[in-house]
Amino acid sequence: MITLEQLKKLGTDEKWLIPLQDCFNKFEINTPVRMASFWGQVYHESGFTHLEENLNYSAIRLTQIWSRISLAQATTAVAKGKEAIAELIYGHRADLGNTQDGDGAKYYGRGLIQLTGRANYTAFANSIQKPEIVDNPSLLATPEYACLSSGWFWNTRKLNALADTKDFTTMTKRINGGIIGLDDRIKHINDALLVLS
Repeated sequence: MITLEQLKKLGTDEKWLIPLQDCFNKFEINTPVRMASFWGQVYHESGFTHLEENLNYSAIRLTQIWSRISLAQATTAVAKGKEAIAELIYGHRADLGNTQDGDGAKYYGRGLIQLTGRANYTAFANSIQKPEIVDNPSLLATPEYACLSSGWFWNTRKLNALADTKDFTTMTKRINGGIIGLDDRIKHINDALLVLS
């Protein structure tokens, strides 16, 4: 199990110790390579500091990333702020379970791996028997639930098996849909392995 000394060597604040230990116990992230893989991936995703999705886009950037968004829509959303941007990006997306007005603004990315969408928040809340998460999704921006939600995501995507075989490419695809930052992720995993082995 990860120790405070190891966590300090990894440059991670001690407030993460108990949440990580609980997460690792609950989701069988219980070998050096599993722990290092989890730590390296989430370090790339959030650095253990960014627990809410950064939605600070310009109108032009929104249209570049999401071609379905018009410049007029983007300009309006940017003028209204973060929640409007989240609603524009994620609102009424059945693939995320965002079927109600305001779901996009409420269920944007949070946690160490940035859980997104009403369906994922609800499935996570049900899995740990904490229905209050659906009504208060900002709980995922706290260390306890940031870790647990990421552990749940890890478990549902069967990432322990990929850690065991060191298939970091497939692991990265399951986390972010592509291989963005693969080299950086592998570097962090290898750094963590030196500390956790």
